[in-house]
Amino acid sequence: MEPDGPVRRRIAFLTDMAVEGHRQVLGRSVGDLGGVVRARKPKRLPVVMTRDEVRAVPGQMDGETRLMVSVRDGKGGKDRLTMLPDSLKPELQRQFRHARAVHARDLEQGWGRVLLPDALGRKYPNAAIEWRWQWVFPQERRWHDWKTGEQGRHHTDPSVLQRAVKEAVRQAGVVKHVGCHTFRHSFATHLLESGYDIRTIQELLGHNETPRV
Repeated sequence: MEPDGPVRRRIAFLTDMAVEGHRQVLGRSVGDLGGVVRARKPKRLPVVMTRDEVRAVPGQMDGETRLMVSVRDGKGGKDRLTMLPDSLKPELQRQFRHARAVHARDLEQGWGRVLLPDALGRKYPNAAIEWRWQWVFPQERRWHDWKTGEQGRHHTDPSVLQRAVKEAVRQAGVVKHVGCHTFRHSFATHLLESGYDIRTIQELLGHNETPRV
């Protein structure tokens, strides 16, 4: 059963705090920047799927995109620990074996290097070819630098997953405007409905700031 108006607004408010946190500009709080006038944004409730809808959308997907939508968390590009259901272990293990086989073929052909963050490539010259640095969901084709002749493999482009989710939403008959990030809002809302506190939800979502109430 859908929550009534006041409860829904409260859930939306708490979800927004848990999901969005406090935005920072140039390393400083917006409130600390004198003379800054912020444009008014229309206030809209975040789209939240029901539990049945959350189950229905991945049910219309298969292969790598289904696994990606089950584990993906792309907010902020930060490393974080998160929960994974035991049911995903076999699929993830198969995906690891596939990615490792792709990496092995690339190495045999003289490639198999990834772009390392910051100065790691200089500090550890051989790290770029090590399996532990490879992408879990490698892109289908290697990129090719026509100037240097180098080739490599990046992760699957986000647009691949976005298109797959859009099609799955259509097939599942969900009429809401759903994207990949909607799963995150829905996860936070369902935890709130189940009685979890804001701090626990923040930790599960990977936030390191405490919301000010």
